[in-house]
Amino acid sequence: MSSTPSQPPPGPGVLLDPNMTHLNDYSRASSRASSEASLQRVKNLPGYTTPVFKGKEEQRAKVQADVALKGFIPRELIANEVDWFYSQLGIDDTYFQNESPSVISDHILALFGAKVLAYTKHDSNKLVIDLEKIDEKGNGATFIHTSQPGLTSADGPGATCESRIDSLYLDNSTPSKCYRLETFRSTGSISATASQQLRCYFITKCNFPSPPPPSTRTDERTDIRAVSDTAFLERASPYTLEIYQKIMWQVESRYGPVMEVFEVEGTRERRLVIGYKMGGTSRFFSALSHLYHFYQLYSARKYVEQFSNGITIISLYLNPLPDSTAAPIEHSIFQVMKEASLLCCLPDNPFFLDSGKSGHAVQEATYAYCGWVFAQHFCNRLGPAYLHLRNILDESNPSHAEVMNDIKRRFREETFTRESIAQVIHANPEIIRLLYVNFAMAHYPAADEASQLGPTLSYQRLQTTQPLSDSELYDKIRRTVLNKQDLQVLESFLIFNKHVLKTNFYQPTKVALSFRLAPEFLPEVEYPNKPFGMFIIIGNEFRGFHIRFRDVARGGIRIVMSRNKENYSINQRMLFDENYGLAATQSLKNKDIPEGGAKGTILPSLGAPPRRCFEKYVDAVIDLLIPGQSPGIKERLVDLYGKPELLFFGPDEGTADMMDWAALHARDRGAETWWKSFTTGKSAKHLGGIPHDTYGMTSLSIRQYVLGIYKQLGLREKDITKVQTGGPDGDLGSNEILLSSDKTVAIIDGSGVLADPAGINREELIRLAKSRLTVGNFNKTKLSKDGYLVKVEEQDVKLPSGEIILDGTDFRNGAHLRFKADLFVPCGGRPEAVNISNVAGLTDTEGKPHFKYIVEGANLFFTQQARLHLEKRKVVLFKDSSANKGGVTSSSLEVLVGLALSTQEYTDLMIFKDDKPSDFYQKYVKDIQAKISENAAAEFHCIWREHARLQGAKPRTQISDELSMKLNDLQAELELSDLYDDVPSRRGVMNRAIPKPLVDQVGLDTLLERLPETYQRALFSSWVASHFIYKYGVNGSSVDFFHFARDLAR
Repeated sequence: MSSTPSQPPPGPGVLLDPNMTHLNDYSRASSRASSEASLQRVKNLPGYTTPVFKGKEEQRAKVQADVALKGFIPRELIANEVDWFYSQLGIDDTYFQNESPSVISDHILALFGAKVLAYTKHDSNKLVIDLEKIDEKGNGATFIHTSQPGLTSADGPGATCESRIDSLYLDNSTPSKCYRLETFRSTGSISATASQQLRCYFITKCNFPSPPPPSTRTDERTDIRAVSDTAFLERASPYTLEIYQKIMWQVESRYGPVMEVFEVEGTRERRLVIGYKMGGTSRFFSALSHLYHFYQLYSARKYVEQFSNGITIISLYLNPLPDSTAAPIEHSIFQVMKEASLLCCLPDNPFFLDSGKSGHAVQEATYAYCGWVFAQHFCNRLGPAYLHLRNILDESNPSHAEVMNDIKRRFREETFTRESIAQVIHANPEIIRLLYVNFAMAHYPAADEASQLGPTLSYQRLQTTQPLSDSELYDKIRRTVLNKQDLQVLESFLIFNKHVLKTNFYQPTKVALSFRLAPEFLPEVEYPNKPFGMFIIIGNEFRGFHIRFRDVARGGIRIVMSRNKENYSINQRMLFDENYGLAATQSLKNKDIPEGGAKGTILPSLGAPPRRCFEKYVDAVIDLLIPGQSPGIKERLVDLYGKPELLFFGPDEGTADMMDWAALHARDRGAETWWKSFTTGKSAKHLGGIPHDTYGMTSLSIRQYVLGIYKQLGLREKDITKVQTGGPDGDLGSNEILLSSDKTVAIIDGSGVLADPAGINREELIRLAKSRLTVGNFNKTKLSKDGYLVKVEEQDVKLPSGEIILDGTDFRNGAHLRFKADLFVPCGGRPEAVNISNVAGLTDTEGKPHFKYIVEGANLFFTQQARLHLEKRKVVLFKDSSANKGGVTSSSLEVLVGLALSTQEYTDLMIFKDDKPSDFYQKYVKDIQAKISENAAAEFHCIWREHARLQGAKPRTQISDELSMKLNDLQAELELSDLYDDVPSRRGVMNRAIPKPLVDQVGLDTLLERLPETYQRALFSSWVASHFIYKYGVNGSSVDFFHFARDLAR
């Protein structure tokens, strides 16, 4: 039965703008549907059995005696005050049953004292009651305070009571420690002259029986009685149990909140029931009160129930105020339900909490919040002065580049702060409202013909506000706001509106807000390479971005953790720039695979659980990838982009163990064709992933560069001394040890520094690498007399040379600048560990470099300026985007097999049986390893040849970047060319680009039917571009390409 109301179409007073075509369609569709819609109705019976306290009269006598004994109230008034409290206030018997006579007598005295105080002020509205009792052992609490129906208190106990309950008892609920809440309003006033009522809150710690009672169900679905608190089971009516049972099943099968509305027969009361997973939101209970007060509703009763299977259910009994001037509850209750979904995403929204001044509804306030976040990142903070300075300075000069970076950072810290942007938003509520209407005109969804939705209040508000064109709105902003910086903030909202292509803002249920943006607004001075697409994701406890540089693109999702408030502020300011830089670097690395570069970043608030932030981020992004099909849950969005999109996520810092969940969640959300390829880095046994570390994928490409150097220079590996960062416990570090046979003289990892000028004992290193143990576990008896191990936790360590190491951590942090060897292979360490400020530490006093050869295995270990500095000193250096691309090649082919196989084939061929891989899986992995080695060797020789052709005039670092850009540019050109349309050439390329085991298993024709055309174009163009350039070099001519293309069909 539908929980959505029928509503009449807008009356004659509502403005209908002829330009608002899809909104007018919405009105007509709603009008047709209105007669067919029906409500869920419940009988006018309590949802809970009201307890009858049999000892109430006996208790009353004790209380009256106790009040007399305390002596504060005149004796002749005592009986009247006690009778008023027990009989006229209308307090539920729950209170009298829970409290002792002594506590009740104190409450009566407090109420009388408040009356006296209000009398002395000659104002009955000053009558304030604030009573609370918090159990010291954590078993619960009671709060009682005066409350005006339908109003959110701005001061006094009512202003903070519910937010305190949220933070103390509800926000951090877990099945092992959670609290149920009952709250009700007294039916009578607190005195004959005051209209206020008492609001009572009873909070009790949940008691789940252990072991739980056996389930009565035979269908394997959760039995609510088996997961309920004993007090809830005693009080809930059979019909409430039935409703909550259905809500619980829906919550279990869905990631977001579940909301249902029930009409109480014969009354105007509506009951709103909301279910969600524990921890799914915070400060939600108090925010809901603010929401229904906005629509002049008040609650007679409210319940929060917790269940041992991790589900929370809130029930609100809502009624209209007697003299309400708001929309009828028959309409407004569904707006409350709609906006409760937004509140669940952002319950602590400062622009809604301020709605008493601004008049913002939740939708407008949520829009203001999203615009606030956008403005923090994208108000142009550099401007013409920075551009002029950039034109004067030489960015290739390391000292100039450092000055530019410092100035850029200072501009961003000082020009627009979060606080200054928020002040502008608070000061201009009318402009924000007009900007919201401008946004809604583009993204408010038209109704489906079969929809049972009537025109919501938000829709009606849109129709009564005359929308302005972009130019009219800009003129109004310019005339209204005189301050130039304020104007820039509000302009950023207009820029936001113009570049949102689709959003889940109006989805009925969601866990975070997501926006797909066209990136054209990014200033070229700051972001010279324009991304293909970008997403911004905003949740209650996080914000995040996703940037990709081509339509088909892949990259890791990184969680950026903050140590403290200051660090969080820095991360917040730099989040987009970090994301942009990582995605741009990934583009260079992804040069010879179908997927372009992409990256996602998530910044959790301080104390927020990272995994919860990741899950919300993923779910919100999926909202924009899968067309909604479920009315009232996931509906179709307004899609101004108009094309299907696929994103491919991979593991990165903080998310390595979350890839399985993301893939399975995509499957649960209905991504039948692409859930298998949605994430890479999945577990091999359970989801058919291809782990880089197990098969040494990244190390294989690094080794090709090391071996290439040996071969070109005629070196014997066993004669080469080597320093390595990243120890035997890591992917790259362990595989570098296992694949090499050099004389390693130092290894630096998270546990400390291991060094031996005679060469570290290789047998012991192999033992650590196979066991994935840090150098801290090295057997020191295997060291020579000059060898040593210094752990990070050690202090005052004496080295064989006699040098004293005061602090092990400080020693470890700078050890990569200390050692000398033939070869340096960074396999771990922080980004920019070697930068323009410390690169001089890698040369001796005579300017001679510590290392002859460097193969940068770890991402971004060197800054670009540091690489160029070393190359000027004749170091043979191969940068990260060339050397460590084996991992991205492996991930790319993991994506391919996920797209190519049906779900059944994938299950049979890629997922382990009895912990063993299939023959197909093993053949496929070997083919990947061969392709990695082939690609790495081809790029190495291309760079080496070009460097030799130029006689060393251009550094290898620069050749590598130019090679990447040339490959990416050629690939982009080929994607748009008609070469792909030549069927024999296309088939010839695909037959070679797709691993042979996959072609043999599925067949080329079937593969070409299954793979999305955008992916096929990307695969075709990447193979052609990389093989052409690796063969002919970056200066290959048109004639060369003609000869190359002629052979594609073979």
